[in-house]
Amino acid sequence: MKLFIASDLHGSLSATQAMLTRFEQSGASYLILLGDLLNHGPRNAIPEGYAPAALADTLNTYADKIIAVRGNCDSEVDQMLLQFPITETCAQVLMPQMRLFLTHGHVYGPDKRPPLQAGDALLYGHTHIAVAEYRDDILLFNPGSTTIPRNDGRASYGLITPTECQVRAIDNDELLLSCPIHHRL
Repeated sequence: MKLFIASDLHGSLSATQAMLTRFEQSGASYLILLGDLLNHGPRNAIPEGYAPAALADTLNTYADKIIAVRGNCDSEVDQMLLQFPITETCAQVLMPQMRLFLTHGHVYGPDKRPPLQAGDALLYGHTHIAVAEYRDDILLFNPGSTTIPRNDGRASYGLITPTECQVRAIDNDELLLSCPIHHRL
């Protein structure tokens, strides 16, 4: 199974449409959204293509494929517009080779991890900085941001397959980071 991971959409319809084009091209089974979907937040400038209500309508067409968690900029009002749940701060997905712990990153993150076993993965957003690495036998994976990327300034998304995790650029699908999946013995 292939999973598509995105985070920090921050209300940008144009950035989300570009991300959804990559989702459709990827052949992934599910779209995992790691929070901060509709609102830009008080510390961020209003992004290009800011249209939260239209973004909600667009995401709703994928509701049966979305697994989402709540970010620090998401609210109860946002849930009223969305046809898939976003109110939980964390979720878990079991894959044959590992458990994925999904969170936005403002409650749990690389430096404040939930209880995880060796070989599990922590998927988070929040920092807008892409990461794909193992630390203490835990896969730390951040797809970066579709809308307000930091560091290299490239909007990105993630893919997880049974053998590899990748961070790819939205604009040209260039591979930015990759990491093999360690299988449990």
